[in-house]
Amino acid sequence: MNSGERHVPLVVIGGGPAGLTAAIYAVRAGIDGELFERGIAGGQMFTADRIENYPGFPEGLGGPELSDRMRDQALKLGVRITHAESEAVEVRGEMKAVRFAGGETVICDALIVAVGSRSKKLGVPGETKFSGRGVSYCATCDGNFFRGKKLAVVGGGDGAVQEAHMLSHLASEVSVIHRRDKFRAQEALSRCALGRPNIKVIWDTVVERIEGTRGVEALQIRNVKNGEVSQVPVDGVFIYVGVIPMTEFMNGLVDLTEEGYIKAGEDTRTSVPGIFAAGDCREKPVHQIVTAVSDGANAAKSVESYLIERAQACPIF
Repeated sequence: MNSGERHVPLVVIGGGPAGLTAAIYAVRAGIDGELFERGIAGGQMFTADRIENYPGFPEGLGGPELSDRMRDQALKLGVRITHAESEAVEVRGEMKAVRFAGGETVICDALIVAVGSRSKKLGVPGETKFSGRGVSYCATCDGNFFRGKKLAVVGGGDGAVQEAHMLSHLASEVSVIHRRDKFRAQEALSRCALGRPNIKVIWDTVVERIEGTRGVEALQIRNVKNGEVSQVPVDGVFIYVGVIPMTEFMNGLVDLTEEGYIKAGEDTRTSVPGIFAAGDCREKPVHQIVTAVSDGANAAKSVESYLIERAQACPIF
């Protein structure tokens, strides 16, 4: 190692459900590791207003609550959580060097990448200008600022429909703008949202511009079937048009899909020995909290097997 570098047998990047689970299973297996998270433990799970499909909680629970439970369990077991953002990963023979913002480099024998994903942007005029001033990607975080206001939600998947339903309890009116003529969301979520009297859906429509002066005042929209352009007066817009895996720092190191997801099997092993991928950054059919947790457990087990294969000394061996 170079001067100023330190060694940890296992590094976990990302403190969402996959990373927290991986760290929990690793420490229970006696593997000395450290979890690095750039923001709040829980990741996107923390921003969910209500989680109703996680086994064991039939009445549902808040995303922040589930995040806190997972984090507290990890800390109780002795998981070390460090707040830092990863910038680059380098392979040095059988070792991996992870460089973090601020200049620290940590050398590890095994690396679990569980960085999750971030919200995709519309890429229309006004979106960047009014970010934080009426444009939001998190209803749980910002919804309370718009009590009694007129809002728009852009998207038609589970996240968009669920958050529109949540916002309808705060706003006077919620317009859901979807480019298709049918939601992609689960039928139960769709029925729930459509049943709210202050939710209206604008089908077959896209947003072309976000307008305002000091804050959002209106959306310019276009019907994709007849080309008609019109305006919708709103005080805020919440955008849910998909996610992008946060794997840029891994580009060129491990095999990625065209969308940027890390190619890894159910055992979470990537194209580089000793690097594992878990959670929403991994290519798989379903991206849900329950599958992220499963990935985390599989990743820790694969790390344990990998270290045994390398005859790496661990406390339990």
